[in-house]
Amino acid sequence: MSHQLTIVIYPKMYAVCRLEPEAAVPAWAEGPEFVSITRTAAELSIVCQQDRLPGDIRAEKNRRLMRIEGKLGFELTGVLASVTAPLSKAELSIFAISTYDTDYLLIADEDLQKASEMLESAGHTIRQSQ
Repeated sequence: MSHQLTIVIYPKMYAVCRLEPEAAVPAWAEGPEFVSITRTAAELSIVCQQDRLPGDIRAEKNRRLMRIEGKLGFELTGVLASVTAPLSKAELSIFAISTYDTDYLLIADEDLQKASEMLESAGHTIRQSQ
């Protein structure tokens, strides 16, 4: 199934951080804007605004947040693939996060222009966050 989606780009820089699996969730990870915290037996991953990070945290920095607009029902298939396929074709690395309502992508800031062009050429609409 092919989807034509609206993808919103946020202006702030984000980071994908890795902490030890037994680490407590740090206070700097909490905030009113986008934050994702995932714990597994092997790691604690945190995605948050880059300017919140202490200097000694292992992280991939300078990522831009893209959100698929709207609420996506669980019965929908191929939504994430319709966005990741054109980015993969362009050899752009992404970090995907799904929530109950929608999907998010983090992409290197230096790749944002190319990613936007590839997504638009695949039929998606790109807009900047307010």
